[in-house]
Amino acid sequence: MSLAIIHTRIPIGVHAQPITVEVHLSNGLPAFNIVGLPEKAVQESKERVRSALTNCQFEFPAKRITVSLAPADVPKEGGGFDLPIAVGILAAAKQVSEKYLADIELIGELALSGGIRSVKGILPIAIGCAKDNKQLFLPAANQAEATLVNDLVCYPSEHLLAVTAHLNDVEKIARSEACVFPDIPASHPDLADIKGQPHAKRALTIAAAGNHSMLMSGPPGSGKSMLAKRLPGLLPPLTEQQALETAAIHSISTQDFKPEYWKLPPFRHPHHSASAAALVGGGSIPRPGEISLAHNGVLFLDELTEFDRHTLDVLREPLENGSISISRVARKTEYPARFQLIAAMNPCPCGYLGDSKRACGTCTAEQIQRYQGKISGPILDRIDLHIEVPAIPAELLICDKKSGATSKSVRELVIKTRGIQLQRSGKLNHAMDNNDLETWCRPEPKGMQLLLRAIDQLGLSARAYHRILKVSRTIADLDNSEPVTMNHVAEAISYRKLDKQ
Repeated sequence: MSLAIIHTRIPIGVHAQPITVEVHLSNGLPAFNIVGLPEKAVQESKERVRSALTNCQFEFPAKRITVSLAPADVPKEGGGFDLPIAVGILAAAKQVSEKYLADIELIGELALSGGIRSVKGILPIAIGCAKDNKQLFLPAANQAEATLVNDLVCYPSEHLLAVTAHLNDVEKIARSEACVFPDIPASHPDLADIKGQPHAKRALTIAAAGNHSMLMSGPPGSGKSMLAKRLPGLLPPLTEQQALETAAIHSISTQDFKPEYWKLPPFRHPHHSASAAALVGGGSIPRPGEISLAHNGVLFLDELTEFDRHTLDVLREPLENGSISISRVARKTEYPARFQLIAAMNPCPCGYLGDSKRACGTCTAEQIQRYQGKISGPILDRIDLHIEVPAIPAELLICDKKSGATSKSVRELVIKTRGIQLQRSGKLNHAMDNNDLETWCRPEPKGMQLLLRAIDQLGLSARAYHRILKVSRTIADLDNSEPVTMNHVAEAISYRKLDKQ
């Protein structure tokens, strides 16, 4: 009787669950069984492991092989168990030394030739290994991603034979050095390329400075999408902690993760046909949705009124809490979702309601009400800035000169303003709680009187009141003003366009 114990991990949400792979060889009719809630891809690893060991000239044991993946009540998925199972069989058959197995973890999918293929979710696994002071053997294709984690000892391998040679002290695999990626400049278009729209550019600057959500309403072709796509160019690079959080989410998603861009804020732009599950995440084994993929970045919803109302309403809790909890029968997973929401919409079905140059002659009052009613009151209440983006005059379109400040100059102002906020309260203004509002955002007496009149006349909710205070604080920070004056409050109130309607 022979028993070998191998250690590995599987990503569950943005964390990694340690998994113990126990391989037992016993006498009896030859058989190969895997237990411990393996899904289809894990069950199929039996054939990949058998072929890989045979093609690498190892002797496949003609015994009863039982592989237990513990803990048994956690569902196992993916091809990453191939390498630990193969090494476990070889260790149990005394073809590989066991002296290093207690201190290492292995992960990788095997080709039939013994090659090691890349797997998803390496970054959470690497974070877990570094935390537990374990060495990680992983596919060479995942090397750059894993070395984003400081203090991780990892050995990238391209073939099963290289791993077994290392464990048998025949030929050591070179330890991976930390990959230092150069700062890649953001390739976003310049804000100054947009002609006119000084009011919208000012609102975009405020949104970037305080990480506020914003809704733009205006006729087709007024520049709403162009403004939104320039917002990432106004944002500072992510801190290392923020970048690691965001990279971990992208690592476990179904999309290709590019480590060299890990410090750039993500910009997600889902189509209006996206389902609720596509936005918040879902599946039998919960996967992150667009709001989590936009964590520490921007989520842009163009043609907001074309989204299904139920789909938009699922954004309520993430906008407040900064996270999303996805519950399924098999498991419950929580993903972070601290994103900056930027949305754009037309004011009516034809798009020209309120346009001074082109009249809205086809939309009835009932159609307009039904169209705008696709956005529920609770969603509007959670958006800090509501602005109108009018059509651009023809004389501005033919002007060759750039208009207003450049993205570079605005980004410098945003970085300075965010520094003031972080030094004051340790958080950006959008994230202030009620105690912070009382301490840092209370306006001067004239400003408070103006705000109280606005609440009474516009029928603002308590949430809208708090949003105005936060935006007022950001405007004051942009002016490098310690007190929040009446002018700051007045400008913040002017950005509640839909409340006025």
